[in-house]
Amino acid sequence: MKYSFLILIVLLFFSCKEKDSTEVATFPEPQEFVGQAIGTTYSIKLFAEDEVTLKSDVDSIIDMFNNSMSTWVKGSLINRINAGEDSVLVGKPFKEVFEQAQQVYRKTDGYFDPTVGNLVNAYGFGADGKQERIPSQKKIDSLKKFVGFHKMNIVPSKVKDSFYIKSDQKGMYLEFNAIAKGTLVDYMARLLDDKGVENYLVEVGGELVTKGMNLKRGTKWAVGIDDPNQKPGERVYITVLELSNNAMAGSGNYRKFKIDPDSGQEFVHTVNPLTGKAQPSEVIGVNVIAKNCTLADGFATAFMAMPLEKSRMLLKNLPDLDVVIMYTDKNGMLKFETTPDFEKFVKQAG
Repeated sequence: MKYSFLILIVLLFFSCKEKDSTEVATFPEPQEFVGQAIGTTYSIKLFAEDEVTLKSDVDSIIDMFNNSMSTWVKGSLINRINAGEDSVLVGKPFKEVFEQAQQVYRKTDGYFDPTVGNLVNAYGFGADGKQERIPSQKKIDSLKKFVGFHKMNIVPSKVKDSFYIKSDQKGMYLEFNAIAKGTLVDYMARLLDDKGVENYLVEVGGELVTKGMNLKRGTKWAVGIDDPNQKPGERVYITVLELSNNAMAGSGNYRKFKIDPDSGQEFVHTVNPLTGKAQPSEVIGVNVIAKNCTLADGFATAFMAMPLEKSRMLLKNLPDLDVVIMYTDKNGMLKFETTPDFEKFVKQAG
């Protein structure tokens, strides 16, 4: 696959003809909704001729996710499963996320693995993690036997629309935290679809879904990608994309890392499921555009965990993904590599 470097960039000014064709001046102001969810924030911007009521429905979605799939909520279904409780029934949303995670697991050769939770906790990045040091190689090796999503399956129960999680290995720790934000975005977007909203942007902690247009500007939705070299407190973009009917998620280690107090060694929040290591690599940030945000989130996590050359190889067989990978070369210079069609989303000057 031919790759190209992403050119830094970009302001796009639309012609008067384009603005006239969208009748921008006659359309109402966007309706906006913001709130807290799964330890971060959500934002919804939409255009509709009538006022849309969302808060109670969004709160219900967040509660459903927390009580079903969040390892940060005591007594959630996934925590009961991880505690070894027998006969825990899960519903169709859990099954949907489980099966999408299986898809990413298979297509990334195991670099995305929701059973990596024991290792994530050992490094101190998970809900049960109190460790602030790099675990010993002996500890890592002892936990690796609990990793492997192929050891888990979801099977129907006798109760309609309910399912069991079956595991070949006791002591495994299942978590969907690496795709949690993407999953919530998809649920919220589906809610807006059900309400007949045709133009919106939904974002949870930086992961997002767009539909239709930003009618106030008469353009597609403009979305920035963070500069990994920005300083704490800054908000600097390396580029701006124009999205419509797309989902996008990003992952990066330039903010989420710790320093081992004994060795002074840096370790990052992305754990390689195959090695058990959480160590910095040449890849420092990834953004993925996909058909839904759950898949985008999962693939972004996988590309952060694997070597750059492995990403290049896998992307040859993943034509439905548009990806930009940010990495440092042997001289420490920041580089950008994209799949061929990614640049069609980049705003062009003019």
